[in-house]
Amino acid sequence: MQPRPPDPVPTAPEDEGVYTSLAELIDLRHRARETPLFVTPPRRSPLVGLHHSRLRGRGVDFDQVRIYQPGDDVRTIDWRVTARTQEPHTKLFHEERERPIFILVEQSHRLFFGSANLFKSVLAARAAGLIGWAALANNDRVGGLVFSERDHHEIRPRRDKHSQLRLLDRLVAANRALGAGLADPADCFAQAARRAREVLRPGSLAVVLCDVRALTDAAKRQLHLLGRHVDLLLLPVSDPLDHALPAAGLLRFAQGRGRLELDSHDHNLRLAYKQQAQARTARWERLASQLGVPLLPLDTHTDLIEQLRLHLGLQGGARR
Repeated sequence: MQPRPPDPVPTAPEDEGVYTSLAELIDLRHRARETPLFVTPPRRSPLVGLHHSRLRGRGVDFDQVRIYQPGDDVRTIDWRVTARTQEPHTKLFHEERERPIFILVEQSHRLFFGSANLFKSVLAARAAGLIGWAALANNDRVGGLVFSERDHHEIRPRRDKHSQLRLLDRLVAANRALGAGLADPADCFAQAARRAREVLRPGSLAVVLCDVRALTDAAKRQLHLLGRHVDLLLLPVSDPLDHALPAAGLLRFAQGRGRLELDSHDHNLRLAYKQQAQARTARWERLASQLGVPLLPLDTHTDLIEQLRLHLGLQGGARR
């Protein structure tokens, strides 16, 4: 008997955009059809190459043997059956549609921040939930890895909603744990990518949802190794303040006992900050180009559905 998922806990009004809830992530199943990630996209979509290669299946499965007909590929002739029956027979195959979709989603303290509509941690959680429902609707197996500085929780891909609900439950628990003190600044993204290499079979699709600042040298190496065996979809998450500092005067930051003051009226300071952000963006773009995989950056300023539809080259944006 499958364990009954916990009852959805609504998000309190004061937590809106700061924390997510199971009810919110479950409700995203009704909007999965608005972002057809796992069906053939428009020709200008960044997913075109991925869809035409392996996104719709990991290969072909043997179906049956029938008598050879003119026009059949001679390479598919079944010589054993032909020899036994003394009549040419050919093998038929069908496309293998089901594939494991493994969602790596970060819920670390560096994501527990937002200056626009919501925190980056909530955006990553919503994107993971939406992608999981879309994969299930396409008859794919869904699992994933929810990771932070403290620990990680792994859900094996399965083709049923129980696996998706387990992933969402773990995601909500990790999201709700954010803000409770400081965590060890370990390279949790590189560790998560390494774990994905250990558990994923060739032909899987690894969907990566992490902070835009998470691409360390170690993480980049692990993604290169992971990309040799599985397909990748990269969705770095950012906030407008990750890209530029506003000219807002003296800004004070605090983390634990650490304190920092910045004079945002300093033009050189804002320029250096912007250049660092541009370097991060270029680093992700180079990685995606080297691996030949889609890059779909997300930000907290724009509606999630609208961003994904724009990446897919769909018109109309989000449904309000």
